[in-house]
Amino acid sequence: MPEFANYPSLKGKSVIVTGGASGIGALIVEGFAAQGAKVGFLDRDAEGSAAIAKRFGVDYELCDLRDIAAMKEALARLREKIGPADVLVNNAARDDRHDWREIDAEYWDERQHTNLRHMFFAIQTVAPDMISKGAGSIINMGSNSWWEAGSGFPAYATAKAAVHGLTRTMARELGGHRIRVNTVVPGWIMTDRQKTLWATPEALEEHRRNQCLPDLIQPEYVARMVLFLASDDAAMCTANNYMVEAGSI
Repeated sequence: MPEFANYPSLKGKSVIVTGGASGIGALIVEGFAAQGAKVGFLDRDAEGSAAIAKRFGVDYELCDLRDIAAMKEALARLREKIGPADVLVNNAARDDRHDWREIDAEYWDERQHTNLRHMFFAIQTVAPDMISKGAGSIINMGSNSWWEAGSGFPAYATAKAAVHGLTRTMARELGGHRIRVNTVVPGWIMTDRQKTLWATPEALEEHRRNQCLPDLIQPEYVARMVLFLASDDAAMCTANNYMVEAGSI
């Protein structure tokens, strides 16, 4: 078992994570809780959220992030519980497969709402508190999918490519207030969802050949990058991409 770093600057910080009930998001919640941060997360999975909150002693609000008004209300409730945000992790996304020949405008829009739109409005909601504090860290979750020219999810890959534009422009917008905005770029991460739906022996073998490193990537390594970027150790890191993809790009 690897020995991971401790970041004293994260102790007592108020941290919001979207999509915190499962997968990478759950490991991010666990990581911040272990650092002594005050953690609140958003998710629409009632059963999973309750389990994660009980396990790690954190707060949560149920919310469908596609409903921006509901998301803003949920963020306001979290603010009452854990205080004004020091850190925002825009983690929530869903990489459902789809055939480009079959999707319609409604499905396309829904994919953008699921994978991109809520990130901007979460930033818009929490940034005023960070501005008042004169500091903050915003971490958006990207994807290696478009870097690798992957197939099978054009609407998802398009949304994830746009995350990088959002990161860079908001880093410029907010940097004068010492608010940092970065993108974490996961490779193929072995969450339960990936292992259940797509991680066949053949697919895994092909992916290993594309990576420089031979090991499959566990979600805790993405969480560790998020913790670093949230900490004071990363005080001069902004407007950039931080890869956790074992050299597949």
